[in-house]
Amino acid sequence: MHGPGARVRHLISGVSHEAPLFYEKKMKKFMFVLAFIAFNSFADDVADGRAKADTACALCHGPNGVASMPGAPNLAGQQAIYLSEQLKNYRSGKRQHEVMSYIAKPLTDAEIAQLAAWYSAIKVNVEAP
Repeated sequence: MHGPGARVRHLISGVSHEAPLFYEKKMKKFMFVLAFIAFNSFADDVADGRAKADTACALCHGPNGVASMPGAPNLAGQQAIYLSEQLKNYRSGKRQHEVMSYIAKPLTDAEIAQLAAWYSAIKVNVEAP
């Protein structure tokens, strides 16, 4: 075989068929490790978020994210991305509320992620009337 394709065919035919399986196993192990780290990180965020919520949020939003004050929304079961975005909006001033703007102002991105992890981890049961 001659020509530009001959070299490619030769290189391909010389590749072990076991190589893709080897890399697939390595990739699965790597993904498992990443998932384990992510889960542990999420669990830490939930615990830290709960501690922060107990001191900063529970008065209005209740100890488990079910509001105890009229006009305060329930936070339990909300999506983390939504909660994070709203807290960042309060912090930046993009969204205004006389209490929330003040509370969110000093929050770091890590604290916002922790609060969002806590409230999104709370399971909510819904029953239709």
